[in-house]
Amino acid sequence: MRGYWTLTWFGLISNILAIPFIALVVGSGPPLQTANITLAISLAWPAAVTGIVASAGLFAQRGWGVILSIVALSMTLSGTLPYGIIRLIKVNDISGISGFTLLISLLNLLALIYWCRRGHRRIRL
Repeated sequence: MRGYWTLTWFGLISNILAIPFIALVVGSGPPLQTANITLAISLAWPAAVTGIVASAGLFAQRGWGVILSIVALSMTLSGTLPYGIIRLIKVNDISGISGFTLLISLLNLLALIYWCRRGHRRIRL
């Protein structure tokens, strides 16, 4: 499976880096301070931790690693896409956090499509 190890390493590193980045966004204050805190606690940090555990499963070549990756990517996508759109409308910072969040959404969508491919169902359990 082409890209398996590259995406596994990328997922691990990006999820580890996401934890302090989320704290940076939460600590940035207004605008959207309440939304930042709410999304960080309820969705962003749990998705990052789920992604780290998924990477461990992928490194061990376990089937649950692929399933957990799909769950983590879905969680991230369900938070970043609406947040990025609302932030873009409210704050209009396409070159700032809004643009970065929408880029993360696109990358997560592409990764989700990759991990949902049929070839990943043949990994040993």
